[in-house]
Amino acid sequence: MKGKLFAVEGLDGSGKATQTAILEKGLLSRKVHLRRVSFPDYGEPSSAAVKMYLNGEFGDKPGDVNAYAASSFYAVDRCASYLKSWRADYENGALILADRYTTSNMVYQLPKLPEQEWDSFLLWLQDFEYAKLGLPRPDLTIFLDMPLEISQKLLDERYRRNGKEKDIHERDCVFLGKCRKAALYAAERLGWRIIACAECGAPKPIEKISAELRGVVLPALGIPPETEQ
Repeated sequence: MKGKLFAVEGLDGSGKATQTAILEKGLLSRKVHLRRVSFPDYGEPSSAAVKMYLNGEFGDKPGDVNAYAASSFYAVDRCASYLKSWRADYENGALILADRYTTSNMVYQLPKLPEQEWDSFLLWLQDFEYAKLGLPRPDLTIFLDMPLEISQKLLDERYRRNGKEKDIHERDCVFLGKCRKAALYAAERLGWRIIACAECGAPKPIEKISAELRGVVLPALGIPPETEQ
């Protein structure tokens, strides 16, 4: 029996990696059979075109590579990861917990298109990745909605600590603002769950976001709320 796939989405700096790690630990403590994956899969050769794109080798602005071409870079990386690493787990009933997924192409590529083309792109992308490439369709997508001004501050702190430079998405605040609009549009169209990650102009405590995330995920797994630890 095939498993389930839950995708955690959000703009850069929204805390996706932190929250998926905390969620993984909590679910494992409840004996949930799961596999956590993250995209892009930078440790594998399949991510080469993604890295070239984000590093600005095809142009220093996101729009220098059109939505369909850029989507194909990410889709190939995802497909390679599925076939090589986690297809067996999924087909044997595991929960796949994804830090980003096909849904990220919706967030980051829709803004490159006129809004009247957004619906047709969503249809094309789902057909391309789920039907043509054979990737599993998410059973649940959760968007961690961190206001752009806060996520940018968090990103600035992160890059100061590690000495790295932002990629072409991260340094384009106008583009990221459009990405948030695209994410909320996709969420409405496709039934994503949204978790607000800030209140009163400040990020919520990590523990509070984690609790809200569990409040969405546990019922989706059929785990009664009273079993929370």
